[in-house]
Amino acid sequence: MSEPQIKFGILGCADIARKLSRAITLAPNATIHAIGSRSLEKATKYAASNNFPETAKIYGSYDAVLDDPDVDAVYIPLPTSLHIKWAVLAAQKKKHILLEKPVALNVGEFDKIVEACELNGVQMMDSTMWMHNPRTGKMKEFILDPHKFGELRSIHAVFTFAADPDFLENDIRVKPDLDALGALGDAGWYCVRAILWANDFQLPKSVTALPGTIFNKAGVIISCGAALLWENGKTATFHCSFLANLTMSVTASGTKGSLHINDFVIPFEENKGSFTTSTESGFTELVTGWAPLPSQHTVMTDVPQEVLMVTEFSRLVKSVKNEGLAVEKKWPTLSRMTQFVLDAVKTSVDKGGETVNLD
Repeated sequence: MSEPQIKFGILGCADIARKLSRAITLAPNATIHAIGSRSLEKATKYAASNNFPETAKIYGSYDAVLDDPDVDAVYIPLPTSLHIKWAVLAAQKKKHILLEKPVALNVGEFDKIVEACELNGVQMMDSTMWMHNPRTGKMKEFILDPHKFGELRSIHAVFTFAADPDFLENDIRVKPDLDALGALGDAGWYCVRAILWANDFQLPKSVTALPGTIFNKAGVIISCGAALLWENGKTATFHCSFLANLTMSVTASGTKGSLHINDFVIPFEENKGSFTTSTESGFTELVTGWAPLPSQHTVMTDVPQEVLMVTEFSRLVKSVKNEGLAVEKKWPTLSRMTQFVLDAVKTSVDKGGETVNLD
């Protein structure tokens, strides 16, 4: 007997929705039930070009998707400025929500989304795919090992990609009325999440934007970085940019070991992911090399990380919808922490690099 499937509605025809549409199709417990766009013609073409099932409903508005009684959950890849309107409305319509990142323009907006979800008993999860990769769990095992890694002391994260001229001029991520957080909200979200993840989601004491923030002519951040500090002297830094070659790296250093990953957001290959670790590293006698050498670990996965995300989200939705269980609060909590730190970085940027304390 086939597994009951959660019926998804998709709001909008964003490029990232192509990837998630594939993931929903591949997930064993999910199916695409509907898509809505501001244009019926656009939604029809999008569904056809992305191999939507013939049974998928095509709507000429977002409201029609939310009003469809058979839609269990919605995926919202709309511009960040529209998240609060459509996520709140989706919750009020009793639709569970898979929300693209950044989840909002600021934590105040996100709190209103969470409040709507809680009032209406719907599950919310942000679309940070790498969190669901089995490699992520294996890396955390190493970081938590007191004998191999010790106590975490520093983290450095980088996510950059060299956007082409058309992106820098026309993409929604460079428009102040659509995605006002720019590179900080897009690439920076992943860096901040990685830093918090490595530090077991303990919030830093303070955040300071690094010098060298670059804005486009509309005043949107297209390159920036920040330093984070914890009470015990633990530190982290990150850099995010639309202006440098594709880089997705995280380095975590502990008192006994270190971990490095070169492709943390999107693995080089979707069916496997690697990372390197080293413990009690030192130099050879003549300081001509390392001893012992770092070791590489490869974790295989039967399905891509985005499919695992959709599968887990759908499992949670099913537990609420069919089994009467409470929503899982872990995911909105992690989303809020990430947004909270992003807000602090943005405030520091706006104040010319002034340190912002996170009370």
